[in-house]
Amino acid sequence: MARFIVAHHEEFLLKNANPLWKFFCSVTLTIVLLLSLAITSIIGTVIPQNESPDAYLHAYGAFRYQLLSTLGIFDMYHSWWFQGLLLLLTINIVVCSIDRLSGSWKLIFTRSPKVRPERFTNRSDARTLTDKRDAEELVSVYEPIVARRYAFCKVTRSNDGAVIYGEKGRLSRLGVYIVHLSVILLLIGGLAGSFFGFEGYVNIAEGEATDTIRIRRTGQIHRLDFQIRCDDFSLTLYETGAPKEYRSALTILEGGQAVKQKDIIVNDPLRYRGINIFQSSYGKLQPEKMPRPETPVKGPAEAYTLNFNSRASGMSYTVTAKVGVPVDIPEGLGKFVVMAYESETAFRGMDVGAALKGILTPKEGEPVEVLLPLKFANFDKMRGGEVMIAVANQPQEKFTPQQPAEERYYTGLQVTNDPGVWLVYTGFTLMIAGCFATFYLSHQQVCIVIEQLRKNSRVTFAGTTNRNKLAMKNTTEKMFEAMTDS
Repeated sequence: MARFIVAHHEEFLLKNANPLWKFFCSVTLTIVLLLSLAITSIIGTVIPQNESPDAYLHAYGAFRYQLLSTLGIFDMYHSWWFQGLLLLLTINIVVCSIDRLSGSWKLIFTRSPKVRPERFTNRSDARTLTDKRDAEELVSVYEPIVARRYAFCKVTRSNDGAVIYGEKGRLSRLGVYIVHLSVILLLIGGLAGSFFGFEGYVNIAEGEATDTIRIRRTGQIHRLDFQIRCDDFSLTLYETGAPKEYRSALTILEGGQAVKQKDIIVNDPLRYRGINIFQSSYGKLQPEKMPRPETPVKGPAEAYTLNFNSRASGMSYTVTAKVGVPVDIPEGLGKFVVMAYESETAFRGMDVGAALKGILTPKEGEPVEVLLPLKFANFDKMRGGEVMIAVANQPQEKFTPQQPAEERYYTGLQVTNDPGVWLVYTGFTLMIAGCFATFYLSHQQVCIVIEQLRKNSRVTFAGTTNRNKLAMKNTTEKMFEAMTDS
């Protein structure tokens, strides 16, 4: 016992002497982190997340767009600093829980609690009665009264009398720590999904299969460990022509063999190996222009080589432009920024293939959106203006309108993977259990102190609880009535 006390004391001194431990177990740190998360969440609500770059550029201008993009405000919940706040909060809760639990451990898990009678006899609500029976006889009468209500009942005898101690609900003190654990699991689950999960989309024509998707946030191609095939797509319409239900018959292929089949509709996904495949959209495409994700078209890239042709001087300039970074156009003709790459682009109802989208800010005048099809170098001539822009080193074709062709459906799928989802579900379950233990259960203790006098015995009775004191008062009153009637 002495070794345990010394070891516990040394551990306590070590923790208090460590400034890093004191920093992370600070309640002030918890408040600061929660306020920071609340404020940043408000910002993330006010500023739309994961919009197209050109929308942000129109809303905030080039300078503020670059500043906010660098800070990760446009995808705030996946930014390194927001994830850092969550990680700090997780560490803070873990350290605080360990620090508080170390002081409560002995109270909660001791097999034979040490009873201090004066802790009960000195209470203002303690009740006292005098009985002619001796202490031993009173013990035999009062002990069953306590044992019926309390799982733990202990009798301690002495030369001066006896003490009957009853206790229940000791483990309810763990409720707050279960809530802490649930929050930790929720945070870890969210971080796991952010770091290791993904959310992408893919369009698959009827009869086609693919094992690649495009990540929604970055636009990068992600390859799956299996193929998704759309066997059939069906559309049901209301009498008004509005879509009532669209259904995709999907098959999962591994090694060319079908391993799972399911018809999916909105909110009824196909789940396979931790990956969820949701029905998201649909459309009609000409067969020869169907997207084939398994053989992605050239691009996107981090930078593109552009040709700027000045209408006034007739000069042509070649400039390398990174996506999202404005470049100066020679001859002081303004600035241009490449905003996005699209593998399939429509212009006035016609398919022009892969194209870049950008924003041209002339020296005088308002910014304009510029479309640069990769296959048509002279496409931008139709826009007019002081400068014509084209993507360099791309095959040039004569731009002619496409003739209408027979159309067929494609299905738009949302593909997600969140490895932390089971941690989140477990966290919610534990939070419900912890809240129930914290708010509806209590740690109750009662004590009957019997003092042997010369001709009679003096009995003092009191009870205490860590919560719901009104219910405890009613319990002790009923027990005292049972004692006086026995």
